[in-house]
Amino acid sequence: MNSPDHIQFLSPAMLAALPGFSQVVAVSGGRTIYVAGQIALDSSGNLIGRGDFQAQAQQVFENIKTALAAVGADFNHVVKLTVYMRDRAHLPLLREVRDRYVNTQTPPASTLIIVQSLAQEDFLLEIEAIASLPA
Repeated sequence: MNSPDHIQFLSPAMLAALPGFSQVVAVSGGRTIYVAGQIALDSSGNLIGRGDFQAQAQQVFENIKTALAAVGADFNHVVKLTVYMRDRAHLPLLREVRDRYVNTQTPPASTLIIVQSLAQEDFLLEIEAIASLPA
């Protein structure tokens, strides 16, 4: 996967080197895309993976992929992910699924927030994305 020319992913040496995300993403020009928080519902509104974090994560990333495709973007254009999840113990599963979608060589900036609950009791995570398309 190649990063678009108008996006620069950085991890400055003066910041902690942490795996899985870039510390800074600089975008010059382009069109900004905001993807609302995605949860594990299929196109018919059915919950996928009740009680199964990995299945829910897979559905969430598929939903983000679909949303990005609707505007001609893909995960190479994602500059920021914000992840809301209910159980920190699922972090290895999140990373495993995420890394099948994002460019692991130039990953987006990322924020992870552990929350007590989400919009519905059965939702185990929600992820929103910001992407940038060239002008």
